Amino acid sequence: MPLYELKTNAENRINLDPVALKGAVTGVGETAKRILEAVGSQPAPVVLIDGWYGVDWASVQEMLTAAARGAGSSIRLISSSRFFRSESEINAYAEPFMTDDPSFGQVNDKGSLKDIIDDEKLGSVVSEVSDFKSSGTDGSVLCIIGYGACQPELRPLADSVVYTDYTMQPMLWKMWGGELVPFGRDDSDPGYFWKRYYYNDFYLLLKQKKVVFEEMDFYVDFVNAENPKLLDRDLYNLMIDELVKRPFKQVKITQPGPWGAYRYKDLWDVPGLECNAWNELAGIELSVLIDIGIGELVNIPAQNFMQRADQVVGKWVNQTYPGLMPLQVWLDDGYFPEPVPYERSSMPIHNHPDSAYVKRNFNEPLGRYETYYIVEAYRNASTWMGFQENADLEEWERLIRESNNLKEIPDWQSYIKRWDTNTGDLFLIPPGTSHGHGGNQMILEMDTGPSVAGTEYSFFSFDFARNTWDDDTKTMTAPPMKMHLDHAIANNRWRREEFVRNHHRARPVVVDGNGKTRKDQYTTMPEMPFHIERLFFEDEMVNDTEGRFMHIATLVEGTSVVIQSNENPEFSTSIDRLQSAVVPAGIGKHTYINNDGRHALVVIIRLKKG
Repeated sequence: MPLYELKTNAENRINLDPVALKGAVTGVGETAKRILEAVGSQPAPVVLIDGWYGVDWASVQEMLTAAARGAGSSIRLISSSRFFRSESEINAYAEPFMTDDPSFGQVNDKGSLKDIIDDEKLGSVVSEVSDFKSSGTDGSVLCIIGYGACQPELRPLADSVVYTDYTMQPMLWKMWGGELVPFGRDDSDPGYFWKRYYYNDFYLLLKQKKVVFEEMDFYVDFVNAENPKLLDRDLYNLMIDELVKRPFKQVKITQPGPWGAYRYKDLWDVPGLECNAWNELAGIELSVLIDIGIGELVNIPAQNFMQRADQVVGKWVNQTYPGLMPLQVWLDDGYFPEPVPYERSSMPIHNHPDSAYVKRNFNEPLGRYETYYIVEAYRNASTWMGFQENADLEEWERLIRESNNLKEIPDWQSYIKRWDTNTGDLFLIPPGTSHGHGGNQMILEMDTGPSVAGTEYSFFSFDFARNTWDDDTKTMTAPPMKMHLDHAIANNRWRREEFVRNHHRARPVVVDGNGKTRKDQYTTMPEMPFHIERLFFEDEMVNDTEGRFMHIATLVEGTSVVIQSNENPEFSTSIDRLQSAVVPAGIGKHTYINNDGRHALVVIIRLKKG
């Protein structure tokens, strides 16, 4: 699945003490030099260099070797792959979590890297390192490099620990391109299967990262192997502490897809993007760019700010769903300059699971509860939701099973209910509700995020038996999307038109305002775990997280607004139209400031309980 990053106005600027910034260097040579200088006075120095999937370990080795040579020293390298179990044993360990479900797996939330490390092999490496330490210095530095390098048995022998980090999107590019180097290997595995990452390897990596963060001396942003950024431990922790005190933005991703539309051409310049379907504006899988004043932006994965989860999501959420960022925001493009049939403009018909379903089937903590807020509507704007009042639903099930998205269903509109839509409409989409964006509109999709890893849980039942997007040829010539019929049918609540009209079509209720400001809260359903609110204002407007509720705020109308903490106005950020910011729970009262002389409209998702 192709995706593109959009970094416009994504920088989060933090003012730090210049003395603290001495703990940072940038570039290949300076990064390697700082790592080696930190242990240079030690006899027989040992460095453990751990990291995340996607890190270019060959480049790490090359930069250290070159730096040592330049300092008149040398590097002795031990790859952490030496102490992993065999490839067949690692595959056998991961297999139960990948399951025989063609599209989903079972989260391995109890495992750790120890499960796939060979104690005897590790013991051999420990002996080798011990011999190096006891033999006295020969002018070389011994580096154990790779996933899991910071093992408890090796830590007492080490003089320094380094964590090299990588963000989700470039890691996925490597995985899809067959270039990812997994556990126990020093070369890439072209056959590596994405389910192994999302259900097993991710959780082993995350658990190891948390261990190393307590031990590390240096953190290295290694997303760009040609320009790494190194922060010492104190500076890294200071950066994270300061980031989560303020509203912050993430790097958007844009994705072409089966209904790929074209409003993006009027809004953003994304090189290589030729049609646009999904855009993610805020969520756990996105990265964060931070300007701390070192001349380069530090790029970290979102999981890192969850080190301060009480501040970001609130204590109740962190206790109830440890490590989970429970909300996310997407923008679904749907503009076509010329009329197209619904079979071209519509999202697949699908539904989402509740918390009990994802726990039972996938060992995930939270279901997918969703809303559609209509940001822009064009002629013939529409949303599919629920079933026609008189539709034969047993017949519909038979038809979608028979089709399996390979055979057209000519009269599909006789079953699925179409709703005319307009700007400001809000659809509540609890689990089990068949639905889909119908096109000719721009949707702000505000949901719960069920997975710490960012795994998607949408159960497709029909996609019009159409071809989808091939990003190599830039044409709709790829094979039709695969469906999830067993899940889509088992999970379906079979809600019909009248029920949708009475319960799913929310309306805004004014809860505050003074003429120049207005705060709306949309009506809801008991099963929905969050509220959707919106703020209208001309100049500025105060809002409050109450110290408990993380907000994700999106500017829907207006050109740009500033969001700043009332207690500390220097804790602020700005967002442009159709950009989101995470407002951490711990901020409390904060103010939205509109500087363009016209009204602004901000739409917010926040949990009901906190």
